[in-house]
Amino acid sequence: MNQKALPPLNWLRAFEVSARYLNFTHAADELHLTQGAVSQQIRQLESHLGVALFKRLPRGLGLTEEGQSYLPVVQDAITRLAVGTNEIFGQHKRRPIKVRGSLSFLHFWLAPKLADFRRAHPHLDIRYISNLWVKELDGEDDVEIRWGHGHWPGLVSQRLTWDTLFPVCSPQLIADLPLQEPRDVARHPLLHVLGYEEGWGYWLKRVGADDVDFSTGPQFDTLVSTLRLAELGQGIALARSSMVEDLLREGRLVELFDQRIEASESFYLVHGTGTKLHPDASAFATWLVAQAHRYK
Repeated sequence: MNQKALPPLNWLRAFEVSARYLNFTHAADELHLTQGAVSQQIRQLESHLGVALFKRLPRGLGLTEEGQSYLPVVQDAITRLAVGTNEIFGQHKRRPIKVRGSLSFLHFWLAPKLADFRRAHPHLDIRYISNLWVKELDGEDDVEIRWGHGHWPGLVSQRLTWDTLFPVCSPQLIADLPLQEPRDVARHPLLHVLGYEEGWGYWLKRVGADDVDFSTGPQFDTLVSTLRLAELGQGIALARSSMVEDLLREGRLVELFDQRIEASESFYLVHGTGTKLHPDASAFATWLVAQAHRYK
């Protein structure tokens, strides 16, 4: 069955206003058109639909049965369109601050602190889009939170974390099979995060246990995944200190050994060189860097 093509919006608007007033002259005044233009649009709409929508009466207009049935449908569609337009593009609508960054950073570091930002800036909203191993800054984003060494051509970076690396696991895992020294991690699956330069091989070498075979074990693309599996007792994760403070404090994970290795990679707030941040994005960036130094 062929569907009837949608009529132009201006015809529908002319019909809705005319149906409310049941008078083409009054409708023309609201629409800032001539009475003849409104009448023509109604005729075009009726021709398009193949039915009459109005009854021409000696004293004004009336709606046909088809017109009465069609009116609430058109009114609902126009109302929805008006509400949606105002919500997205309204005069007083502030656009969200567009942030792209690590899901792990959001989950473990930023999310617990966002209530503070909301209290300080109750009228500002954040749109956070996670992005893994990004190489180019998206032109639509205000700022980005990126993991690395802090040097990217064409980008200004501000450091947000000062991490150390150390193994963590669930309390139950360590209770079932205590580990005495770093090389004992080989007794359990090692949980790997893809994309980090400083993984298990780096940590084991720095603590003098480079004879351990670290080539096996599940691999994931986010630190969130490895920490969750470690919490469930399915292996040992190599934690970044800034990401596990709450998990350690709550006893959901425990730190193994007493050998933390300083990480050279960190999270950074970045934006394009020479680009002027939107005032709202600048407020978020200032707050974020202040939080970073507070929890340094």
